Amino acid sequence: MNKKLIWISYDLGLKGDYENLYYWLDKHKAKECGSSVAALFYEYNDDLIRELTKDLKDNINFSKNDRIYVIFRNEENIIRGKFIIGNRKPSPWAGYAETEEGEDEE
Repeated sequence: MNKKLIWISYDLGLKGDYENLYYWLDKHKAKECGSSVAALFYEYNDDLIRELTKDLKDNINFSKNDRIYVIFRNEENIIRGKFIIGNRKPSPWAGYAETEEGEDEE
């Protein structure tokens, strides 16, 4: 059995299955790390991402817009992140920074 520290960011919207998610997080002794982020040690056999995804899907009722992002160290000890439920959305901050593209030249 392997054990790895992971961080989970969750976005289940307004009607998400928070009761089962919170039960799952509590069962795994997760620590709160800010709004919708938790850290926990997760035990797995061979494939962290596959086993974690199955575990979450077996215990939480996800809708089509729900998202779970996991951050972990891979076998090479490099920090990685991956959506295991849902996908990336456009960033709400897109377009706020000024860019040099499209500016008028004097």
